[in-house]
Amino acid sequence: MTFTDFMAAAPVVLAEGAVIERLKRDGRFPLDPHALHAGWVYDRHRRALLEQMWREYLAIGREFDLPMIVLTPTWRANPERVAAAGLPSLRDVNARGVRLLTGLRDELGDYGARVFVGGIIGPRGDAYDPKDALSTSEARAFHRGQLRALAESGADFLIACTLPALSEAIGISEAMSETGCPGIISFVLRRDGTLLDGTPLGEAVARLDREAHSRPFAYMMNCTHPSFFLEAMEIEIAKRPELRARVIGLQANAAALAPERLDNAPAPLGDDAETFAAQMLETHRRFGTKILGGCCGTDSRHIRAMAEMITQQSEQR
Repeated sequence: MTFTDFMAAAPVVLAEGAVIERLKRDGRFPLDPHALHAGWVYDRHRRALLEQMWREYLAIGREFDLPMIVLTPTWRANPERVAAAGLPSLRDVNARGVRLLTGLRDELGDYGARVFVGGIIGPRGDAYDPKDALSTSEARAFHRGQLRALAESGADFLIACTLPALSEAIGISEAMSETGCPGIISFVLRRDGTLLDGTPLGEAVARLDREAHSRPFAYMMNCTHPSFFLEAMEIEIAKRPELRARVIGLQANAAALAPERLDNAPAPLGDDAETFAAQMLETHRRFGTKILGGCCGTDSRHIRAMAEMITQQSEQR
């Protein structure tokens, strides 16, 4: 079954929790200042740590028999950063990121058919500063090569995460459409319903959906606390009810703080796992949000708590 067919039928899908932040806190290996963990696929010891973390998340999905989404270690593997980090090539580092996760999926037997690998990219510049965002034409040209490498390496879908501005998102969406691979655009969302550049979410989605040839498969939000998401969606759905069907997922922060305050925080911040899970399930109940995962401040405890609550609610029906 294709990713799009599966997503149309699945009532709820788990996504991984934080990866980059957890690696930073782990401290055994420093993250590259340019490419973060993208180059770890070339080092046996660093790759083993990546595999351990994803096996942890995948084990939760398999234990509770819930479909699962995992995302490649390529959020910062764009052309400039790959070159600055001295990695072999844009195509190779992105392809290895896909192969790492498809290899872990192959270990899961029948359950592996319910695991989908997303090829992830990020904005070119600071994810929390919309002034760093590319124009639409610049973004289309800049991100095209990485998106093509991820799609051609076997990613089930493409996803651009932590986008602060509409202009870069439009260019990314156009480049995604050229690959023929389903694409998801994931914004950082403020509690008033706007992107970090001030564009209301409903307007951003309407603008992206207007172009039939490059219309994303769907939208998600990430690096946003579930309480912010609930407030923002309430505001925006009142104006544009179609958002209920177009926004299908949330990878949420554990702390109800602006993302700029969480970035490079000296210690993990946030709600306990059970409180976080309850809030995430509330987004599913109220808005049908079906992809539920974690971002800053989350780990396997938060993903397990969600899986337990999903299972309990399913058994009570």
